[in-house]
Amino acid sequence: MQGLSMKIVRSFYFAFAGVWFLLRTQRNARIELAIGLAACVAGGWLGITRVEWAVVVFTIALVLILEGLNTAVECAIDLASPEIHPLAKAAKDLAAGMVLIASIASVAVGLLILGPPLWHKLMHLR
Repeated sequence: MQGLSMKIVRSFYFAFAGVWFLLRTQRNARIELAIGLAACVAGGWLGITRVEWAVVVFTIALVLILEGLNTAVECAIDLASPEIHPLAKAAKDLAAGMVLIASIASVAVGLLILGPPLWHKLMHLR
């Protein structure tokens, strides 16, 4: 049983090492995390529902997950194909494009969920 628990601990260690690598080396991931945290602060201030929280948290996670996958694709391609190749460029561009789509969608989610209650609060602060 101890061997299994050590394997699980090691798995978590490597997973956290990957997250740390992403945040340490990728400026966009740090920006996305900061925006996500700001959205969470806004959600707390605005008192969004549990379902809205689920959508916001999932959206933040999706953007960060795709940023991590984009970084993994770039690292693997740089290792496998250090020379410039059209397919390597296409793979990197595709991965980056998927992050862009998720980021645009996350802005839409933020506006749809946080926009109306924010507008309401700001109009009643006068």
